[in-house]
Amino acid sequence: MLTHHRKPICLSLVALDLPVWSVVETAATVYEKTPNQFHVLLTEPIMQGDRAFSHPLTQPFQTDETSFRPHSPRLLWLEISPYRVIMTMQGNGISSYRHYWEQGVYGISRYWLQDPDLPQNGQLRLRNYTRSLLLFNNPTPQHLRIEYELWAENLQMGRYVLDLEIQH
Repeated sequence: MLTHHRKPICLSLVALDLPVWSVVETAATVYEKTPNQFHVLLTEPIMQGDRAFSHPLTQPFQTDETSFRPHSPRLLWLEISPYRVIMTMQGNGISSYRHYWEQGVYGISRYWLQDPDLPQNGQLRLRNYTRSLLLFNNPTPQHLRIEYELWAENLQMGRYVLDLEIQH
C-alpha cells in the first residue's frame, strides 16, 4: 500500500574540488512504496535571475531587473532504495536532468537543455561513479548521502556529495 507523509527537508549538493554548492530547504512528500523503497517529491523554490550562480569570492553579480528570465518551479523526484537512487529534475522550462547512482557502479547522468538550436536537442550524457551510497531509515528515510565522481569520457569533472535530510 502506498502511504505518504509531508516532511521538511534539506537537500544539498557540494563539490569537493570545485566552488559549487547548492542548498534547498523546503517541504517534500515522502511516499513509501515498500518497506525499503521510497519516492521523495519536492518543488524547488524559484530562483531569481542568475544571482544563484554567483560566488562570494568573486565580484558580486550586478544586473537590472530586466535581465532576469522568468523561471517556473523545478520539480525534483528521488526514487530511493538502500542500493540505488534515481533523481529527476524537470519543469523549469530551461533544463532537465536525471542521475542514476548505485554504489560501486558507473551510472548515467543525463542533462537536457530546451533549446532548438542545440545539436541532439541539447542532450548531454555523462557518467558518474558512485563511491558511497548511505541511507538511514527508521522506518522512513531520515538521511541519504551519496558521494560520487562525474566523468566525461576520461576527464573527471569533479567529486560531489549529495545530502538529503528528512526531518521527522
